[in-house]
Amino acid sequence: MKTAKLKRGNIIFLIIIALLIIPQTRQPIQVLLHKGLSYINQSSLIEDGDRVELRNSNWSLKSDNGTVLEFNETRGKVVFINFWATWCPPCIAEMPSLQALYDDYYDVVEFLFVTNDDFKIVEGFKTKRNFDFEVFNSLNEMPQELLTRSIPRTYILNKKGEIVIDESGAVNWNSEKVRSQLDQLLRE
Repeated sequence: MKTAKLKRGNIIFLIIIALLIIPQTRQPIQVLLHKGLSYINQSSLIEDGDRVELRNSNWSLKSDNGTVLEFNETRGKVVFINFWATWCPPCIAEMPSLQALYDDYYDVVEFLFVTNDDFKIVEGFKTKRNFDFEVFNSLNEMPQELLTRSIPRTYILNKKGEIVIDESGAVNWNSEKVRSQLDQLLRE
């Protein structure tokens, strides 16, 4: 009896490994896993004394609509910056929550979805998933304080240009906690 359970467990384990090896099933499984983890990974405000202010704001970005944004134009606004890629499972997992947050705050928060992906690939990705937020490519070197080696990476800046939230990995950005944090920043 014990050997039958052991064999069944081994078979299930091998099936899971096989599904993770096969490219067509690997990404959906990873996205599902990261979506679950996004509910555990919550954003938190950085304490006032530990906040970093962006010093170099000569960062230029070009949107998938062809417009150029000078980052220094965002001064005095709450800014939501998300670094992501179309091939990144945790990025894909958090995108629906980002779209929902964007839908409700796009007119009061400056959203910058920044990627290195080609805009043709981005447009296909957005169309397939019914996303309508604007996506940006960096035209020059970004501020040192925003350099990252991991994606997704999300920063939220207050109106003074200070980083008040710095999160790596998939997060449920459409949570009451995040909305409360944004509302608080907008009131400041």
